[in-house]
Amino acid sequence: MRWTLAAILLFGFAVPPALAQQNATCLSCHSQKTLQDQASHSVYVDEAKQKASVHGSLGCNACHTSIKGYPHPEHPAAVNCDTCHSNEAKDVVDSVHAKASGEPCLSCHGDPHAIVPAKNLQSPVFTLNIPRTCGSCHGNSELAKKLGLSNVYSLYVDSIHGFALTKDGLLVAATCSGCHGTHKILSHTNPESRTYRTNIPATCGSCHVGPKTQYFAGIHGKQLEAGNSTAPTCTDCHSVHQIAQVQSVSWQMKKSATCGECHQKQFATYLDTFHAQVSFLGYVETAHCWNCHRYHDIFPPSDPQSPVNPAN
Repeated sequence: MRWTLAAILLFGFAVPPALAQQNATCLSCHSQKTLQDQASHSVYVDEAKQKASVHGSLGCNACHTSIKGYPHPEHPAAVNCDTCHSNEAKDVVDSVHAKASGEPCLSCHGDPHAIVPAKNLQSPVFTLNIPRTCGSCHGNSELAKKLGLSNVYSLYVDSIHGFALTKDGLLVAATCSGCHGTHKILSHTNPESRTYRTNIPATCGSCHVGPKTQYFAGIHGKQLEAGNSTAPTCTDCHSVHQIAQVQSVSWQMKKSATCGECHQKQFATYLDTFHAQVSFLGYVETAHCWNCHRYHDIFPPSDPQSPVNPAN
C-alpha cells in the first residue's frame, strides 16, 4: 500500500490516501471552532489533539458508522464505544454507572477526539487526575443531592491517601479506582464488589500486605473468615474515605471510643482509669487499647500470643 507524503505530514503517521482524504474532508468543517449542531452543541474537533489521541489512526467513520459521506444526516446515530471496547462496555452496563446520565465513557475519559492513554499525564484517568475526575460527580453537592450520591471528594482529598497523591504526588497512593475498580464498579452491598464488607481486607490488603497478614492471624480476621460478617474490618477502625494518619492526635483521641463501640463493657472500665482520663485531656503518650492488645494481630487473652495473656 502506498502512503502519501501529505497524509504523513498531516496526521503524524502513515494512513491510507483514501482515509487521509476522508479525514481532511470532515475536518474542513469540523476544524472551525464556532461550528455547532442544531442543538447549539459544539462539534468542533481540535485537529492537533485528534492526531495525538489514541484514535488518531482511525478514520472518522470508524466511530461515526452512520456517516457514509458528505453531506451527512443532520442527526447522525450516536457513537457506540462498545464496537471496539466490548469488554469495558459490558462492565459499565453491569456497574452502578449504567444508569448515569449522559455518556459514561466520555464522563470519565473526556473529549472522544482527544483521548490519550491512561498513563499519559493529560488523561482524566491518569492516577493523579482520578480523584478530580470522579469528584466532578461525587464532589458536586447539587448532583449528590439529586442522585443520592455520597459527597466523598472532599473527605478523600483531606485523607492520608489524598494527601499522599495530591500533595506528595505518590502514584502508589490509593485512589478511587484502586479501591472501587475501574469499569465494573459495584455497590458496596453487592457481594462481588471490592468494597463489600467481607472483601474489604483483600482490597485494602492489595497495598497493605503486612497489616492484612496480621489481621487474618488475629481474632477479628479469623472471625470474618469463619463467616461472622459483623467482625471488624479495616473500614470499621480506619473509616472509609476520610482515613487519617494513625500518629495524628485527632485519630488517637477517637479510636479508643471506636473500639468501645463493640467492646462496650471493656471500654466502660477503661474510662475509669488514669490512662483514659489523661487521654481525654489531650495527652497522646498514654495507654490506648492497641498499646496493650496490639493493632491488627489481636488475640484473645487466652491465647499465649496475646500481650494480655496472664503469662505475658
